[in-house]
Amino acid sequence: MVSFEKWKGNELKIAKIISAEDVPGKDRLYRLQIDLGSEQRQIVAGLRQEYSAEELEGHLIIVVANLDPANIAGIESQAMLLAAKNKEGKYRLVTIDDSVEPGTPVE
Repeated sequence: MVSFEKWKGNELKIAKIISAEDVPGKDRLYRLQIDLGSEQRQIVAGLRQEYSAEELEGHLIIVVANLDPANIAGIESQAMLLAAKNKEGKYRLVTIDDSVEPGTPVE
């Protein structure tokens, strides 16, 4: 569990998933292209066993936007999405309805 003091420095924003593609040789990973309103970024997410690429595209999600880029499976990941594990142990995206624009800060 991360303390509130450590967590409050994170910049949460709404992002729209533009596209999702398999990461070759990695059965859990997608490379996602996301729209943050003023810019586009790519992130790597381990959601292939929970969602098809088509199911992800178009969703509005919450990302931590101010993290340093991370190298995951040789791909630069430029943000981190929020997901929660359900009772069955599967990851589910934290999604937002379409009344909010990409880039909107989450407060």
